[in-house]
Amino acid sequence: MSENARTRVGKSEAEERERKAAEAALRAEHAAVYGYGVVGGRIAPERRDDARAGYDAHRARRDALERDVTDLGGTPEPAAAAYTLPFAVPDAAAALRLAGALEERVAAVYADLVRAASGQRRADAASALREAAVRAVRWSGDGVAFPGLAERSNSAKESGKERPASPSPQD
Repeated sequence: MSENARTRVGKSEAEERERKAAEAALRAEHAAVYGYGVVGGRIAPERRDDARAGYDAHRARRDALERDVTDLGGTPEPAAAAYTLPFAVPDAAAALRLAGALEERVAAVYADLVRAASGQRRADAASALREAAVRAVRWSGDGVAFPGLAERSNSAKESGKERPASPSPQD
């Protein structure tokens, strides 16, 4: 194989990894938008503005990722009608925990996109990772040294494999 052919193959593999990471981030954003709808319905009145800001941020990121997936040659997956939440959300305290969990899971997929992307898309993914980490701390009161990576290592220790980065669609 010529050097030029190897470069093309390497480039197409990198583009495929980037597209798949962008698609995973889009799925996570769809789930986050859904999850914030649940949060908004249960959160205490004094945190509703925070919930609205998170919801709006995830909608904007979702819309940008739909464009990115298209630009990368993919077809953006539509949102599911509903998603399975990681736990029941009967009250404001559970809504607070859910918001933190959503942000931690979104941070994990953006860490993957940072790794797979280049240029402006990498910068945008790093910004999204940082924003999700800040929101996670605001919701949970806890931070981690390496946002987006702690979720991977904790779940790997617990189960021997990575957990899904976002709540799964309901069947």
